Amino acid sequence: MDMKASSPADMIPIPGLHEALIKIIGEGLPLVKQPYAEIAKQLNCSESAVIDGIKSIIASGDLKRFGVVVRHRKLGYRANGMVVWDLPDNRVSEIGHCIGQYSFVTLCYQRPRRLPEWHYNLFSMIHGRDRAAVIDQVAFIVQQCGLQGIEHEILFSNRCFKQRGANYRVDPPSISSGRAVNE
Repeated sequence: MDMKASSPADMIPIPGLHEALIKIIGEGLPLVKQPYAEIAKQLNCSESAVIDGIKSIIASGDLKRFGVVVRHRKLGYRANGMVVWDLPDNRVSEIGHCIGQYSFVTLCYQRPRRLPEWHYNLFSMIHGRDRAAVIDQVAFIVQQCGLQGIEHEILFSNRCFKQRGANYRVDPPSISSGRAVNE
């Protein structure tokens, strides 16, 4: 599904849909063939209203990313390598697109350098069945993207942390002072 924002004029707001969608998608999409249709059933609206609602949330900036949390270890991928690259600043976008095109690269993003200790500015995550596979994939990227001579390191993880999506709060925080808000 293309999640690019529709123009606001194309979307008819349904009262409470924005908050209900944030709550539902924050818990994860239903694992069914048509997850947006399933959400529509839960909310008693159309599938297109759900899709337009999600587009609206993205357009408003209330949802920054919409993606999948992959439980790679359950799929047999035991080696996790965060590859950090020290790229010329004027080439980060170009090289990032080259690196990110490969199916074995699950994340690829730019971060500011933290000089003098940390000079890397592009990060890419590669999951492999073992460390040798990750090392081979990094060598492939170096060859295909012309990165010979570009400093990089593979930082392998030693343990797996709990993976989950973002948790969004849609209710305003309660006022505990006991005073009226607009006194």
